[in-house]
Amino acid sequence: MTLGLARTRAVALTGLDGTLVDVEAHIAQGLPAFTVGGLPDSACAQAPDRIRAAAASIRMPVPAHRVTVNLSPASIPKRGSGFDLAIAVAVLAAAGGLDRSVCEDVLHLGELALDGRLRGVRGVLPAVLAASRQGVRHVVVPHENVAEARLVDAVTVHGASSLAEVADWYRSGLAPDALPVGPAADVMPPDTGRGVDLADVVGQPEARRALELAACGGHHLLMSGPPGVGKTMLAERLVTLLPRLSREESLEVYAVRSLVGAVRDVVGLDPTPPFVAPHHSSSTAALAGGGSGVATPGAVSRAHRGVLFLDEAAEFRPTVLQTLRQPLESGEVVISRARQAVRYPARFLLVLATNPCPCGQNYGAATACTCTVREMRTYAARLSGPLLDRVDLQVHVPPVRPAAFADESAEPSSAVAQRVLQARAVQAERWGDGGWEVNGLVPGHVLRRPPYRLPRRSTAVIDRALDLGRLTLRGYDRVLRVAWSTADLAGRTSPDRDDVATGLGLRRGEADAA
Repeated sequence: MTLGLARTRAVALTGLDGTLVDVEAHIAQGLPAFTVGGLPDSACAQAPDRIRAAAASIRMPVPAHRVTVNLSPASIPKRGSGFDLAIAVAVLAAAGGLDRSVCEDVLHLGELALDGRLRGVRGVLPAVLAASRQGVRHVVVPHENVAEARLVDAVTVHGASSLAEVADWYRSGLAPDALPVGPAADVMPPDTGRGVDLADVVGQPEARRALELAACGGHHLLMSGPPGVGKTMLAERLVTLLPRLSREESLEVYAVRSLVGAVRDVVGLDPTPPFVAPHHSSSTAALAGGGSGVATPGAVSRAHRGVLFLDEAAEFRPTVLQTLRQPLESGEVVISRARQAVRYPARFLLVLATNPCPCGQNYGAATACTCTVREMRTYAARLSGPLLDRVDLQVHVPPVRPAAFADESAEPSSAVAQRVLQARAVQAERWGDGGWEVNGLVPGHVLRRPPYRLPRRSTAVIDRALDLGRLTLRGYDRVLRVAWSTADLAGRTSPDRDDVATGLGLRRGEADAA
């Protein structure tokens, strides 16, 4: 063997952002040693043991000399076992067993088993996306990750089952363009939907209207009412009203799923917006992201471009609910660590569902309610004012009456979704120059200045509510956004007084107060 220096490539992920890493291996005369530098974590630092066993299994043992591996840039933390394949290829090439010139510009991702088999790893989609943006055109991944990696355009993906297979490619002197490529994966499977439809919901015209407004303008929604009236059914059907995701949006959604889902979980792009419903016992890290060591995405990021549904919202710990305030405003989560800050996207529609009291029976005559006044106040206070101020639509969902069973005029999701799609097209044309997709994202100062400022006769009701302190400035702006969505659904070019009154009426208690 000719000992020396060789290199190949890998990717270090920080959240969804990837940095191209040069994996440099140097073998020199000296006492046997195998060290990995460049801020590897525990899993990455254990790679030498796996590589020695795997290389011996394929009868290409690592030379009994001093082996030094550097993961450059060395100042960026390297996490996980996905560097195994790149380190093994660089070491075997430095030992003279592989063609150094061929593997130098190829990206390698995968974990090694002790017998040389390749195992799939998480985060392949964001890693390949980052490498593609930085000019990489050939990627070698385990067979388990091939379908996921091929979701990225302009990259040729080569699937391998073992280190022996990869070594055979490079020993044969094949150029990267000549490396074997398996069968193409179906990257856009047909949308099969979720098997639910808005027509399944009995009655509840006010809640259905609020659901349509939420889908139209991207407005957050709170539904309160006794158990069993259909709050969960309504929330689950919100995704059937939202427009299908574009390819770019689907890639954003599935990049997050690639980090937290099981290997093979990402095999194709489904344009259906995600629906995430965490349990009310979820921790702050589970909801917003974080955790010890690696900062992983939380439920708010898994719901990116879709719906985050918090059932029994008042049962969530108040400190957990407060973490929603920042992503509701910014559309992203920033998780700070000592050495770095990790960002995850979190542009979602928030839907809250809550009972009127802890026992859920405080409605109508409330004869069955057993809660004390103090218990009801404590229960209501779990949803803080600053959080509710960020929720545009707040509706009461009453019990269903038997007469509603005979009503067969309930619209299906397809009819409502068509109106939503048309209204969103109007919004895209109106706000396209500003970069806002829907009314719910438009800054308040834009709506309060020409050419979008409404006449005083239209805003009189919310002007008075603001003067009396019954409406905050944030609430004022959110009422205007709902008014624009109401007008868009009705086909009007701008909101009138009734549209503004509708927006105010959908903020609990403020319509009567105004």
